[in-house]
Amino acid sequence: MSKEKVKVLIIDDDPKVSWILSEGLSSAMEFVSARDGIEGIQMVSTEKPDLILLDIKMPGMSGLEVLEKLNKMPVRPEVIMLSGHGETKNIVQSMHLGAAEFINKPFDVKEVEIHIKAVLEKKKLKQEVKTLRTELKSKSQYDQFIGDSPKMLQVKNLIEQVADSELTVLIRGESGTGKEIVGRMLHTLSGRSEEQFTKVNCAAIPRDLLEAELFGYEKGAFTGAHKTKPGRFEVANKGSIFLDEIGDMPMELQSKLLQVLEQQEFVRVGGINNIHVDVRIICATNKNLEEAIVRHEFRDDLFYRLNEITLVIPPLRERRDDVPLLVNHFLDRYNRLYDKKYPELSPEAMSRLVEFGWPGNVRQLENLIKQVVVRGDESIIGDLLSTSVAPASPVAAPLSGGEEEMSEELVNSYSLKKRVGYAVAREEKKLISEVLNKTNWNRRKASDLLEISYRSLLYKIKEYKLNSSK
Repeated sequence: MSKEKVKVLIIDDDPKVSWILSEGLSSAMEFVSARDGIEGIQMVSTEKPDLILLDIKMPGMSGLEVLEKLNKMPVRPEVIMLSGHGETKNIVQSMHLGAAEFINKPFDVKEVEIHIKAVLEKKKLKQEVKTLRTELKSKSQYDQFIGDSPKMLQVKNLIEQVADSELTVLIRGESGTGKEIVGRMLHTLSGRSEEQFTKVNCAAIPRDLLEAELFGYEKGAFTGAHKTKPGRFEVANKGSIFLDEIGDMPMELQSKLLQVLEQQEFVRVGGINNIHVDVRIICATNKNLEEAIVRHEFRDDLFYRLNEITLVIPPLRERRDDVPLLVNHFLDRYNRLYDKKYPELSPEAMSRLVEFGWPGNVRQLENLIKQVVVRGDESIIGDLLSTSVAPASPVAAPLSGGEEEMSEELVNSYSLKKRVGYAVAREEKKLISEVLNKTNWNRRKASDLLEISYRSLLYKIKEYKLNSSK
């Protein structure tokens, strides 16, 4: 099979230049030509050249103006500038506008061919590096999304099918199943992988601040708005935005989100001008949105717009075959992170983990293995599991310093969800306290070890009323 020819577009008002180049350059190249900038720009769309040889001095539209217009195109070929006027300012301006090379007239045809091959080789290399970087990112995300059970393979297959589309994806599943990892995989496997991935937890930001956080605000929009600030949608322009806990978004903001989905524009808080963005929206929730619609807590039109593709992440209790894989993955991760050498679990311990119902899903299993590695003792597994209830989903329950000694009678009087929430919160408090003590209350280091944000750690310290003993 013959190699496809490289297509070169020559934009020059001197027909002799086009003739000399097309006759003298390699037969492996295909040449098309334009006599002025306007015709050249039109031919970029119709001919789709691999490279452009562009003259600077032309009547009507100069080569520099052509270069500026080329930069506004979604896909722009590589450009080599040709000029009999090799002033330094032209060279500098051409390079600033993205020209790959600058060749003075009169030129040697073989020299031009060397430049063309070098520019195309550099472009090929850059594309290979970009592809490799995307593959490495993708592998990194897959390494975190552990599982080869039939249900997990179905999820991974669907991710690969829809990742590079522009469809809005709704990720559904219980807390702790890995919805954010799936969101990042969708971004990494898409054509937007080189752009920003922005995460917003709709449940973690106070409702009065969520609108400003998402859409930004103008100077003077409210008390304390001393300057204009772009929102997360503007930050995510050309990339992806991950709206976690979308079911907790206030009704008054849902209409504004719908506008972004349908028109790709919005108005900042306190603003009057429409701001256009190109953002792929990925959402996640552990709530039953259909029930929320019935209760008039979620807009049905927004639900159908978000629900172009639904990915349902199965709870860990429905894919027990993946538990050993996850256990070994977390053992390896935290042995390296904490510089430990804890061996694999005994068959008895592994069997118990496989049989457990995991109300907190993968996150709960990860936290348990983290404690086993840190404390160097798998015998604690029984105690840790005995404080949990399966197979319900955990629901957050407050646990201040005084509640740790809560009587068993009072705990048993709770509903099932509250009892689960209490147990999970108690173990979370214990783990955070241990890591803080291990790091001598270095909060930055502790937040890294716990893999939570610094702000979240400060919130947890305040919530659980933790204090340094030193």
